[in-house]
Amino acid sequence: NAYHLVLNLQPDKAQLLLNKSSSPSEELYKIYVQSLSETVDVLITEDQKKFDQMEINFHQRLQYIDKLPEGPEKLFLQAELTLQKGFNQLNIGQNINSVLSIRKAYNIAQECIKKYPSFVPIKKTYGVLQVMLGSVPDKYHWLMSLLGMKGSVSMGQKHLQELRDSKSSLNSEAKILFFTIKGFISQQFAEAVIGFDECLKEYPNNRLVLFLAVNMCMKDSKSEKALEYISALDQFNQGLPVYYLEYLHAEALLNKGDYQNAITFYQKFLKGYRSQSFKKDAHYKIAICYWLLNNESESKVYFEKAKITGKDIADPDKNASIQLEENGLPNQKLLKVRFATDGGYYKEAKRIVQSLQYSELRSLKEQTEYFYRQARLAHNTEEYSLAKFFYEETIKLAKENPWYFAPNAALQLGYIYIDQKDFAKAKKYFELAMSYKKHEYKSSIDLRSKAALEQMKVKV
Repeated sequence: NAYHLVLNLQPDKAQLLLNKSSSPSEELYKIYVQSLSETVDVLITEDQKKFDQMEINFHQRLQYIDKLPEGPEKLFLQAELTLQKGFNQLNIGQNINSVLSIRKAYNIAQECIKKYPSFVPIKKTYGVLQVMLGSVPDKYHWLMSLLGMKGSVSMGQKHLQELRDSKSSLNSEAKILFFTIKGFISQQFAEAVIGFDECLKEYPNNRLVLFLAVNMCMKDSKSEKALEYISALDQFNQGLPVYYLEYLHAEALLNKGDYQNAITFYQKFLKGYRSQSFKKDAHYKIAICYWLLNNESESKVYFEKAKITGKDIADPDKNASIQLEENGLPNQKLLKVRFATDGGYYKEAKRIVQSLQYSELRSLKEQTEYFYRQARLAHNTEEYSLAKFFYEETIKLAKENPWYFAPNAALQLGYIYIDQKDFAKAKKYFELAMSYKKHEYKSSIDLRSKAALEQMKVKV
C-alpha cells in the first residue's frame, strides 16, 4: 500500500497509488500518508524548494482538517502534521518557528491523550514528543517551563513500545522510531542494530530500514556490516535517491583503509547532495584520504577547499572546522588508529598503536588523543579496566582545553559505570561530560548525558 511505499522511500509510487483513491472514507489516511511522504523526503534531501512546497500543502491540509467534526482522528492529524512541520523547520535551521510548532503539537497531543486515552495512534506522536523534550539540555529547562512543556525519554519509549505491540497500522512506523531513538538518543547502538535486523525479517529490503541500519552499524563500529547493507541498498535503488548514503559509504571505506575508493564516494556525495550539511567534512575527509595516501600536495588543496565550503551546523562539520584551524598536518598513525577503531578493525588498530612511539607525539593535544584512542579501542574490545584507566588519563591530560576527548571520555565512563551498576559514579561522569563549556560535540554529548541520567532514574 501507499503507506509502506513511503516507508520504503518510494514517495512517487506512493503518490500514484493515492491519486487513484477517490473514496471520501480514505481522505484522512491520504492526508497522513502524503504529509509523512513529504516529511521523509525533505528530511532526507534537505531540499529548500520541497520544504517551501510542503509549507503550502501543510496549510491547505490543516484547513481541511479544521472543518472535520471533533474526534480523536482530527486531533491526531493536527498534532502529527504540526510535529512533522516542526521537524522540517528544525532541520533547515528555523529554530524559533520549530519550537512554536512543537509546542502546538505537544498541546494538541496532550488534549487527545486526555480526551481519548484508548486511541492508540496518538501514542506515536506523543511518544516522539516525549523523547524530543526529554532530551533537551538542562540549560533550556526554563524555556520549556515557560512554554508549559516537559518530556521524558523513557516515557516516550513506553508509548512507542505500546504502539509497537498493538494491532495499529502504525506499528511498523513505531518499530522504526523505537530503534532509531534507541540508537541516536540512548546510544544503545548494538540493540538498535539487532532491532533493525528484526525489522528486515518483517520488511525485507525496506530501504528506510536498510538506511537506518547502515547508520547504526557505523555508530556501533561495524563498518563491514554497514558495507553489506549498503550493497543491499544498491540493489534496491528505485525511489528517493539517498545521497547521504554515499557519505556513509565513504566513511565506511575510510575506516577500512580503502582511501582511494573513499575519495570516489565522498565526491559522489558532494556532487548529488543539495544541502550544505556534511560538505565541509567531506572535503576535509578527502584531504585526510590524500594525506594517508602520502599525497601531501593534493591533501593541501582539499584542506583549503574545506575551509571555504559548507556550514558548521552538523557535528562532523564543526569538528572539521576546528581541525582546519590547526597548523600542520595531523598525525597519520593517530588518524589510522581512530578510523580502524571506528570501523571495528581492532587488530589493525592495535597493530598501529603498538608501532606508535610516545616521542612521535608533537603536542599536548596529540598526547591526549593518544590516550583517548587507546581508551576507545579498549572499550570497544570490552577491556573495561584498561578503558577506564585510559579515559581517566584523557580527562587529566586535557584539563579545560576545548577538545572533545575529555567530554566524550566522561560520557563513555558514565556508560561503563551504568553497565557495572555503579550509578553514583555514572551520575558523576555524565554531569562532568555536560560541564565542559566549549567543544565541537557539545550539543550531542550533552543530549546523550541527559538521556542517560534520566533513564538511570528509572533503573535505580
